[in-house]
Amino acid sequence: MTKISILGCGWLGLPLAKALLGKGFSVNGSTTSVEKLSVLENSGINPFLIALSEVKTDGNIVGFLENSEILIVDVPPKLRGSGTENFVSKIRNVIPFIEKSSINKLIFISSTSVYGDTHAVVSEETTPHPDTESGKQLLETEQLLQSNKNFKTTMLRFGGLIGLDRHPVKFLAGRENLDNPEAPINLIHQEDCIGIILKIIEDNSWNETFNAVTPSHPSRERYYTQKAIRLNLALPKFNHSAPSIGKIILSDKVETILNYTFTKPNLYSEN
Repeated sequence: MTKISILGCGWLGLPLAKALLGKGFSVNGSTTSVEKLSVLENSGINPFLIALSEVKTDGNIVGFLENSEILIVDVPPKLRGSGTENFVSKIRNVIPFIEKSSINKLIFISSTSVYGDTHAVVSEETTPHPDTESGKQLLETEQLLQSNKNFKTTMLRFGGLIGLDRHPVKFLAGRENLDNPEAPINLIHQEDCIGIILKIIEDNSWNETFNAVTPSHPSRERYYTQKAIRLNLALPKFNHSAPSIGKIILSDKVETILNYTFTKPNLYSEN
């Protein structure tokens, strides 16, 4: 039985772990919350309390990685106000443990924010130019992991994450003077995030970089207005006084190399 370790069993990592268990894998999962250890254990996941910092890694990281072949890193950078953590240092501190372990393949959950705010069609061939601190640190972390020859790394750059309990329209509802009404959306449903990760593992698709965004890009105004109506929320109001700027992110490699078919291609129908 192949063992997989998931660093970060949060909104995506926990249901991903459950899906992997359903596929017959053994799963080690990490959390920073003592209270969540029982949640992982009751789900059949081997629980580990692990906290990353800029100076050290707390917890039984050796046991967490022991006998695992694949590591999935799903720990996003944390931004608070104008301050930021050194996310690159946090991941750099974990690498020596990975090098000494049985891990030989790694999936890093990154973001399309590495491309920055551009008015263009973007593919994996597009040179990243991040313009946010989060995007800059994610790109540097990607490069750090990809340059390591001790394991094969696949980068997975997700668009905006949505699911049954998570949707940006809830934060936009009732707001006024929103920018970029005609800019395209670049979102992906949680179910497709999990499906793509499973397909990468199934196909042994390593040393790759994939954009992962639902291949439907209606305008922000059209999409969020219809979602607000469907969810009975106050309508967001957009400002049309300035031209809209926004990128369209292509996920062609997911569909061609992985031969993956999106399960949620029509995001209008999702909560």
